[in-house]
Amino acid sequence: MKGIILAGGNGTRLSPSTNSMNKHLLAVYDKPMIYYPLSMLMLAGIKKIMIISTPEDLPRFKQLLGDGTSLGISLHFKIQEEPRGIPDAFIVAEDFIGEDNVTLILGDNIFYGQGLTDILRKAVKNHSGATVFGYRVKDPKRFGVVEFDDNQKVVSLEEKPEEPKSDFAVTGLYIYDNKVINIAKKLQFSDRAELEITDVNKKYLENDRLDVELLGRGFAWLDAGTHDALFEASEFIKNIEQRQGFKVACIEEIAYYMGYLPKEKLLEIGESMGNNDYGKYLIDISSRKHVEQYWGVSDHHPSLRVVENE
Repeated sequence: MKGIILAGGNGTRLSPSTNSMNKHLLAVYDKPMIYYPLSMLMLAGIKKIMIISTPEDLPRFKQLLGDGTSLGISLHFKIQEEPRGIPDAFIVAEDFIGEDNVTLILGDNIFYGQGLTDILRKAVKNHSGATVFGYRVKDPKRFGVVEFDDNQKVVSLEEKPEEPKSDFAVTGLYIYDNKVINIAKKLQFSDRAELEITDVNKKYLENDRLDVELLGRGFAWLDAGTHDALFEASEFIKNIEQRQGFKVACIEEIAYYMGYLPKEKLLEIGESMGNNDYGKYLIDISSRKHVEQYWGVSDHHPSLRVVENE
């Protein structure tokens, strides 16, 4: 399984903040926005990841993340010359995907919830066809909407409908088999002059190859693409971290507990950040004497039970 983060576009909804910076590099509380989708792919066990962005912004992502070696993963980068819609990512990344399946996540999407890691890993492990994630929203007209019958079977998908047939939106996290590349190549441009991800999902639905995993009340899905949404996402992450004492989407911590990053390297990264809270957090983790790991309690990394050595 390969992973893709689509972090292109012009970010006009966040102007003027994005006039000189890609929105995915803006801070969501204490870390860049790109950390949140990257953490999701890492927790899914995906180690080969491509970031797709604009010619102007790609060097900034490389400067921030490098080639992934420091995290024990492999990061690749590809230019999207102009925004042509989400499915264009599969065409741009065709050589990178090769014959593998692929998970794509939008760079401004933030997910949080107990057991989310388990749900994502099972979806990746047991994957066939297409798997998307549905979430109940108050304003479904803004999203791709999925309709179910009485047996919770998907019967239709619509992109930004005037009269939504349900209040379940399709989130910006998608898992596909390798056929998605050819499906994307055959799509026609919509009235918005874009290739539509809903049209991709419809193709899988027509062949009875689409699964929709619903995220219930215990989950949060945030699209940090507007000023209000970005502020709300930062407040949400701040409250979680300050109340519970762990960081959400801390990619170095994830790499450490996934076994990709040795303790000495984690300490080195923490110390390199100077006397800030993020660096102190990494140093604290690296100094713990013994840690029992168990998954599924927190959304973005293992919940930890620290056992001091006798």
